[in-house]
Amino acid sequence: MTARPEAVTPQPESGAPLFTFDEAQRIRSWNRAAEELTGIASEAVVGRHCWAVLCGTDDRGAPICHPSCPHHRMLRARWPVAPTPMVIPTKDGVRRVHVAMVTLKGSTLFAAVLLDLERMPGAGGPPQHAEDASLTPRQRTVLNMLSHGRQAKSIAAELHLSEMTVRNHIRGILRALGCTSQLAAVAEARRRGLVDPGAQA
Repeated sequence: MTARPEAVTPQPESGAPLFTFDEAQRIRSWNRAAEELTGIASEAVVGRHCWAVLCGTDDRGAPICHPSCPHHRMLRARWPVAPTPMVIPTKDGVRRVHVAMVTLKGSTLFAAVLLDLERMPGAGGPPQHAEDASLTPRQRTVLNMLSHGRQAKSIAAELHLSEMTVRNHIRGILRALGCTSQLAAVAEARRRGLVDPGAQA
């Protein structure tokens, strides 16, 4: 069983989702905003490895968060780390964020802020309606067909497109909805009202 720190480490004050972690990649604190974004309580993550909690991937689903994280090695060496874009699971499905990591001065702890770009000023807030999603008309057509259980080959035949073109549209849909699978994209599209909620994937 994972050993837990004796006490939660105080973290810098922040209205943004923030957590701290140590040189062993174990989370030492997890603020309220991080709880609200992810739906995971502090008590459930403190003492666990950050990579096992965040489960961050790139847009294609390739893991970014893992035990051999190069960003963590850079932090331990006291090198600056650029904000890292990734897709993480949250209480609302998945969300694309930028993770900004810093070394806390005078300690062996590191802090990570989850920059939720959809909620930042000027971003217009999280998409809630069909007109808010940055999908092309063709992508909306493909998405609707996916929501009815159609496969790429079948969609290509009906729309008189190549299967490769349809798969490119699907990749664009995943990026626009911040999802890593077609099933997740259909679920997110239903949540946003982009497709008929009664459609079956």
